[in-house]
Amino acid sequence: MNEYRWADLTLGLRARFEADITDASMAAFAEMSGDVNPLHTDDAFAVARGFPGRVAFGMLASSFYSTLVGIHLPGKYALLHGIDIEMKSPAFVGDRLTVSGEIVHLTDAYQRLEIKASIVNANGKTISKAKIRAGVHEP
Repeated sequence: MNEYRWADLTLGLRARFEADITDASMAAFAEMSGDVNPLHTDDAFAVARGFPGRVAFGMLASSFYSTLVGIHLPGKYALLHGIDIEMKSPAFVGDRLTVSGEIVHLTDAYQRLEIKASIVNANGKTISKAKIRAGVHEP
């Protein structure tokens, strides 16, 4: 986990990590959210609708933006303020996703930053893009 403090942050600072969409994460998300739409839970149903298999929950894939902020950029002292997400393409069970972000704005008066972020699958297809706002609350 990164421990960036406000003074450490600069425009252009970047972070990147990989995450997998697994059967276990899909089951846990369905249980937690109550979303049991067969597009997410039934391979045959998803395939019959033209998909290669179960479609990952959009919010499951998007949850990795929280990991980006809380673990990587800025990390330990971050508090997520908001995320605007544009979902571009579905992710699927078994996908390995690359989550990346770059600081594009810093507001000293409020110790608030803005991150331009994206999630891309192993084939280079953009799953989503996001504008993330976060604060730094250090001791």
